[in-house]
Amino acid sequence: MNERIIEDISEFIFVSDEPLKSDIIFLPGGSHPSVPECGAKLYREGFAPLLMPSGGVSVKFGRWQGAKEKADIYNGDYHTDCEFFTDVLIKNGVPKTAVIEENKSGHTRDNAFFSRKTADERGIDIKSGIIVCKSFHARRCLMLYQLAFPEARLVVFPVDVFGITRDDWYTSQLGTERVLGELARCGNQFVGDIKEYLNVNDN
Repeated sequence: MNERIIEDISEFIFVSDEPLKSDIIFLPGGSHPSVPECGAKLYREGFAPLLMPSGGVSVKFGRWQGAKEKADIYNGDYHTDCEFFTDVLIKNGVPKTAVIEENKSGHTRDNAFFSRKTADERGIDIKSGIIVCKSFHARRCLMLYQLAFPEARLVVFPVDVFGITRDDWYTSQLGTERVLGELARCGNQFVGDIKEYLNVNDN
């Protein structure tokens, strides 16, 4: 395959920024403990005073799927992504008072927009945030949180999971499926949102 194709896809999907001191750390839902573990580390290092784990149950499966790793350490009776992430955060030194939970969302778009609703209901003015998420999920997370928080400066701090990295995703079937799946979703899931954002209509 032409190397330029691989490079361009990698550049688009695998967003990665240096963490900046921010108002909050966003944690889009999932079942990999390495994501909230990374969020807890950034919290301990002073990058943000608050964290917002997001996620209810999967709309695909209708229930929580269980921890993908370290189930011996994180072995609570979790019912949502948010419960799981919150427990990981607390076990990694984050006080419960620093955690703002959003436990209703069932997919990434809701992670972003329900997080905005939660922030507004709590009266939390967010001008900056760090999104900690799976590395191959980074572009879609960033786009959705940018739409939900258009006035905020957002950066992405990605975490590699499933052994999928920017440098070698195309060498495995799982990596190829995950990354090209994200590429497709970034094209087809945003038509209405982007048109609304740009104030474009079909007339």
